[in-house]
Amino acid sequence: MADTITIRTDAETEHALAILTHDGSSRSVVIRQAVLEAALRRERAAELRRAVLRMPLGDPDGIDVAAELSRDRDAER
Repeated sequence: MADTITIRTDAETEHALAILTHDGSSRSVVIRQAVLEAALRRERAAELRRAVLRMPLGDPDGIDVAAELSRDRDAER
């Protein structure tokens, strides 16, 4: 048996629920779907971050970017 979850809604949440239930879907169904979709988006975002962190950076080109930026900022002052 599934657990029951109680949420407090506000005007913005009630408006969103009205939009999501306009087709006759129950509040329970659309809330469950929204939670699952939010979790899927979060998992995909985390996987994308991990993929970016695994990307090879390539060979160093001998340029110290921090030093270049510092010189540029000093020149602007």
